[in-house]
Amino acid sequence: MPQMKNIQDLTKEQLIDFVTDLSKRWLAHDGLWFQAVEKKYGLENAIDADSDAWDKFTVLEANRIKQFLGLPEQGGLDALDQALRFRLYAFLNKQEIIRQAPNKLVFRMNACRVQAARERKKMDFFPCKPVGLVEYSGFARAIDPRISIRCICCPPDELQDGCHCAWEFTLEE
Repeated sequence: MPQMKNIQDLTKEQLIDFVTDLSKRWLAHDGLWFQAVEKKYGLENAIDADSDAWDKFTVLEANRIKQFLGLPEQGGLDALDQALRFRLYAFLNKQEIIRQAPNKLVFRMNACRVQAARERKKMDFFPCKPVGLVEYSGFARAIDPRISIRCICCPPDELQDGCHCAWEFTLEE
């Protein structure tokens, strides 16, 4: 590979690989941060701290995606659908978005990098539901405050239909 001096020198394929690599770096930092807090203060306190961090980060991420994509203030589920495809997780995990009705959208995380790593290590799934409730509700509200959320399944719940977690978003008009 020729030596590159600037990001502008990258091809489209190299830029996509770079975004994926940046997402992996972010997720590694998130995991290491969590493990450090868990080791020092215990799992319950680590989950509380993680929820506090996600409460802020998810809104920041949603607002940056909204600005980047030029999404309207009340873009409804169409805007949410687009924004979910540009989250850092979207470049790492196998996910799907299903429109069940004009006012309902289901987001399924079919393969989660975090949970897959724990599975490989013969560890229990990370009980991420409390953090997920904060994360996904905050993200949806930042995209459009009329959107409400319901958890279909998320660890420590049993997996359903082979997905690690699933969330239902409803546009309340």
